[in-house]
Amino acid sequence: MVKIFCAIDTPDLDRAQELARMIGPVTGGVKLGLEFFNAYGPQGLEKVREACPEAKLFVDLKYHDIPNTVAGAVRALSSNLEPEYLNVHAAGGRAMMEAALGAVQGKSKLLAVTILTALSEGDLQEVGYCHVMKEQVLRMAKLTQQAGLAGIVCSSHEISMVREALGDEFALMVPGIRPQGADLGDQKRVMGPKEALDAGATHLVIGRPITGADDPAKAAQEILESL
Repeated sequence: MVKIFCAIDTPDLDRAQELARMIGPVTGGVKLGLEFFNAYGPQGLEKVREACPEAKLFVDLKYHDIPNTVAGAVRALSSNLEPEYLNVHAAGGRAMMEAALGAVQGKSKLLAVTILTALSEGDLQEVGYCHVMKEQVLRMAKLTQQAGLAGIVCSSHEISMVREALGDEFALMVPGIRPQGADLGDQKRVMGPKEALDAGATHLVIGRPITGADDPAKAAQEILESL
């Protein structure tokens, strides 16, 4: 099983392909998101896959719209590319998630984003959520499981709680992973890679500590060895 999906988001197609060739064989998984997709679209995703066909792909676009629109987007992406994972926002509600799941083509698995790792308790209150962070994440996780999705994207701080409540088969994709000494960047709810896996994470998303290293492949290998 792929433990690390390396986030190689960049507006530079050549750099994305280079990173995929270097890192993909080490981690076995790469993640591409909005910045890259908005620059190059599905064709760009395919070019990165061609650069490292053995690596599994997580397409992180966080769809959030009316059910019919999200279903169409999921159908188009999964039928053309069949990534290992793609995702929607749990805040879109049960009907949206069920429509998205019904539209998945092939073997792609669908995740739902709960609360972004860049948000704090204060941010949550500011946008109008009436529950504290952990309670809100758990509510969204339960709704996601009830809708039939494969799992969620959550911060490391919620792993143990969600794992205990929803069982071992529910996938937890965890961004905001920072090895000791790494810059936190724009992340607020972070954890080390081994600590997150020990808590029950299924997959880790790690970007800049790998892609920003002088030798990205070596950095990825060292993190894997630390697990």
